[in-house]
Amino acid sequence: MTPTFAVVGHPNKGKSSIVATLAQNDSIHIAMQPGTTRNSHHYPMSVDGQVLYHLVDTPGFQRARKALAWLQAHSRSAADRRATVQGFITQHQSLSQFHDECELLRPIVQGAGIIYVVDGSVPYGPEYEAEMEILRWTGQPSMALINPIASDAHVQEWQTALSQFFRTVRVFNARTAEFDKHLSLLRCFGQLEESWEAPLNDAIDYLQQQHSQRRETTCQLISRMLADMLSHQQSIKLPEGVDSEPLKQGLEQQWQTFQRQREQECRTQIEKLYQHHHLQRHESGLEWQQEDLFNTDNWYLWGLSKTELLAIATGAGAATGALADLGVGGASFMLGALGGGVVGGVSAWLFSAELARFKIKGKLPLGGQLLTYGPSSHRNFPFVILGRALYHWQALIRRNHAWREPLSLDIAPGDWHEQLSTSQKLDLEKAFGYCRKQNIDKAMPLLEQHILPLLQSLDLLQR
Repeated sequence: MTPTFAVVGHPNKGKSSIVATLAQNDSIHIAMQPGTTRNSHHYPMSVDGQVLYHLVDTPGFQRARKALAWLQAHSRSAADRRATVQGFITQHQSLSQFHDECELLRPIVQGAGIIYVVDGSVPYGPEYEAEMEILRWTGQPSMALINPIASDAHVQEWQTALSQFFRTVRVFNARTAEFDKHLSLLRCFGQLEESWEAPLNDAIDYLQQQHSQRRETTCQLISRMLADMLSHQQSIKLPEGVDSEPLKQGLEQQWQTFQRQREQECRTQIEKLYQHHHLQRHESGLEWQQEDLFNTDNWYLWGLSKTELLAIATGAGAATGALADLGVGGASFMLGALGGGVVGGVSAWLFSAELARFKIKGKLPLGGQLLTYGPSSHRNFPFVILGRALYHWQALIRRNHAWREPLSLDIAPGDWHEQLSTSQKLDLEKAFGYCRKQNIDKAMPLLEQHILPLLQSLDLLQR
């Protein structure tokens, strides 16, 4: 039997936020005004069509003390309390006086477990005791969640009070709780009722598989984006006798437009992969991003430092030189390696501000020539793209589905490249070289080989 949990509590204490996060559903309405939710709504949590559990978002208690007074007046002993709650619903379900209480209690008397939600940023008060006493009368398995909406100023006070009504009390921030806390919460749910333990353990396995699969798919999407962007070449046909100079600026702008659009496309794909279908961004942030992609002044924030670039260029150049040495049987006494390294390093330094180059290809079959721009020849450009993609992904996986503020990416990125060894940087540079030569079949396996461990490492830092 698939477990069902009714998320209940005082109005405007974060019930819908808890449901949105645990159901991974950003379409669930989260209102800032109390009393907005008037009816119960069921939300399944599914992975690949398999329903793992159901969550019920409910209205808040409106007249808990009066409802409890009615229950106490109609009960003779503890033995009839659950039946008395059922009688309360039956008698009042068509009336407006206790509409919200009937809506929130109905799924519970039908078998749902209870998740009682409070806000840890506001003080505890005795007015909540009538709500908790009514829930206790239902006899259903229950736990309490303290959701510190604005702060954790009153969490300890709440823990003391709630522990008198609930055997299990947890602090769970619906906006920022890490993935491991989701799993820990499901394990707690499984301990409330014996028959829920097996399906919730299965749910945990499914979610862990989904987490790994999403990371692998993200790796493929970022690798494919890098391959597309680095191999892209924009071209235009030049009729016989036409000067190419006036056309170059437009061709470069078209190339940049492709790069921006391809980066945005990848971001949207990853957001949908994590079921963020309604994610918004600040307009200023978007403009900033667009400017930043081609703003070389900021490149060393997103990519590698000049020192690191020089080291990679030197290492790659040295490798080329070493091959030259082998070709002459070592007779050059490794001068080739030294020369290749120096040339590679100086080249990276000299061309650090040049993104790509224009070329004019020979005569076309029907006449004229072909003016091309790209692929990018800049050593740091692929590291900038990769750094921005990783930063976007990190920001996204930190967001739960209750977090509705626009995604902001306009803060300094972390030193993601410190997770890479020198050999990994050289391998990536080799893969980028394949992309520049438009040899995607060789580039993709090498990109995925090194980007996946990078995602795994960054993921662990956040858990």
